[in-house]
Amino acid sequence: MKVAIIHEWLTSYAGSEKVLEQILKIFPDAELYAVVDFLPENQRDFIMHKNVHTTFIQNLPKARTSFRKYLALMPLAIEQFDLRKFDLVISNSHCVAKGVIVGPDQLHISYVNSPIRYAWDMQNEYLAGEGITKGVKSWIVKIILHYMRIWDSHTANGVDYLIGNSRYITRRIKKCYRREADCIYPPVDINGFSMKEDKEDFYITASRNVPYKKMDIIVKAFKSLPNKKLVVIGHDTEKLAKFAGSNVTILGQQPFEVLRDHLQRAKGFIFAAEEDFGIAPLEAQACGTPVIAFGRGGAVETVRGLEQSSPTGLFFSEQTSESIVNAINSFEEKIDAFTPYNCRANAECFSEENFRIKFKNFVENKINTTTRTEAK
Repeated sequence: MKVAIIHEWLTSYAGSEKVLEQILKIFPDAELYAVVDFLPENQRDFIMHKNVHTTFIQNLPKARTSFRKYLALMPLAIEQFDLRKFDLVISNSHCVAKGVIVGPDQLHISYVNSPIRYAWDMQNEYLAGEGITKGVKSWIVKIILHYMRIWDSHTANGVDYLIGNSRYITRRIKKCYRREADCIYPPVDINGFSMKEDKEDFYITASRNVPYKKMDIIVKAFKSLPNKKLVVIGHDTEKLAKFAGSNVTILGQQPFEVLRDHLQRAKGFIFAAEEDFGIAPLEAQACGTPVIAFGRGGAVETVRGLEQSSPTGLFFSEQTSESIVNAINSFEEKIDAFTPYNCRANAECFSEENFRIKFKNFVENKINTTTRTEAK
């Protein structure tokens, strides 16, 4: 079969790129398409140094640094790919990738990391985070997002089979597209982390400091816990120093080895975001470290709470510092319920190998189903 893989944009190696990497391992001869490709040469290993077909946005002014400003043009751009020669089209989508145009005799499977977050239920949070809740610019953005929702919903009709990256996302797909979707969890590099049994007396949180990650409420919580220590790692986290007491150490962006070392030694990992999936809690569990997480979104699918057998963490119900303080106190009372072995065993269920097996089996099953249907 001739296979095309459609990716959103290639500018870094993050969550959706890790999905792309594993799909390319399943289909190494596939041709790769993206809205833009600005990956430097020394970061192209995960796409096997493939030549990437890009859109006209690649050549627009300041696209390298500001391609997201061309969001309104991306639906048009993605529709211009000529995919007629391919039998199988796989889109890896969180924005516009699933909007490619295919014919009735082509099979289109879309792995949906999320419907466009900032166009659907997270629109108000996105606008607030960007500081564009009022004025002319705000209304222009709202109009663009309105049409993005219409386009996004319509293009779901051109996909034969949808896959969500969590049950949380399959519910979002149902709400946005009125389509059923299967669930295949994204790959996590479990082998990149090793378990450590002996834990030290500190907690850790690690993330980019962006509004929806709620890093500030974690730091603020420890002002009410002066006898407990917190280490903060992540991009732009230095800005959190204004909320921190003397028991909080803010390291900022750190190399992977430093992050892994702290995840291995910490007594607990704190996660306050409502994520579609959330890889960080699984990386902590791979190190044998239990998780204290906000009880919504993907975390409830990747962390085993106290009500389950072999628990690997517990949840707090509100994104507030007070709720986190209560959760930490409860965690310390019940800390013997969590073992490094249970944490590691749970994380291994989300390995890269498991993803490849499940995704490959899914695609082959749909190919066979389509072939049998056409034969009739």
